[in-house]
Amino acid sequence: MSYLKIDRVFKAFASGARATEVLSDIRLTIEKGECVSIIGHSGCGKSTLLNLVAGLTQVSTGVIKLEGREVNAPGPDRAVVFQNHSLLPWLTVYDNVNLAVTKVFGATRTKAERHAWIMENLDLVQMTHAADKRPGEISGGMRQRVGIARALAMEPKILLLDEPFGALDALTRAHLQDAVMDIHARLKNTMIMITHDVDEAVLLADRIVMMTNGPAATIGEVLPVTMARPRDRIALAAQPDYLRAREAVLRFLHERHRLVEAAE
Repeated sequence: MSYLKIDRVFKAFASGARATEVLSDIRLTIEKGECVSIIGHSGCGKSTLLNLVAGLTQVSTGVIKLEGREVNAPGPDRAVVFQNHSLLPWLTVYDNVNLAVTKVFGATRTKAERHAWIMENLDLVQMTHAADKRPGEISGGMRQRVGIARALAMEPKILLLDEPFGALDALTRAHLQDAVMDIHARLKNTMIMITHDVDEAVLLADRIVMMTNGPAATIGEVLPVTMARPRDRIALAAQPDYLRAREAVLRFLHERHRLVEAAE
């Protein structure tokens, strides 16, 4: 049995009497501990697919199952990190993470156990030094680290990342990519990441899911990324496997762009 199974999923959004099909016949299985990147042009339904897995949006037809159980509502077993960190500005870093921990573990762990768990997850993203600061007092990259810590503190079965580094500068983005790789290596957790960045997709993923253009987008290709872990971004830059994977994704995206231009 697959860990996560997306089986013949269609999604349409209604507007009055009209309906727009966003996703068409999505079929994908993801194994436990796998890191999967989803890439495609704007409007191809990447975030919609992530929201379906998160249970934030309902499928029109088809089914999504996690460990054999149907996904039809949000739950702490699927934590989402958005491009906007979504931290509450009036709470400290510690209290933002504590909200999630108390919600999930308030009835099963003591206050001391919850405190230790909060600090452990802040340490995982190297943010213990800022536990008493508010979001407005730390950088954008630090806020994203806190968002990741909050998501991980829920002990989700799947971590869902919706372009979490898209608004950050290149250097901060690189540091956070390295942090995510380190977290994945240490926790062996299952991750799905939406990205527009080809290099990010190749660097982080075990497989890259490439979406066709919308509307009625579907999975065009799935590319295995065979490079061994741990991965070093500097060393990878000259590796043939990295270059081949990067070229394959770029070729796919370029072909999709060419189709859009031909239709205009």
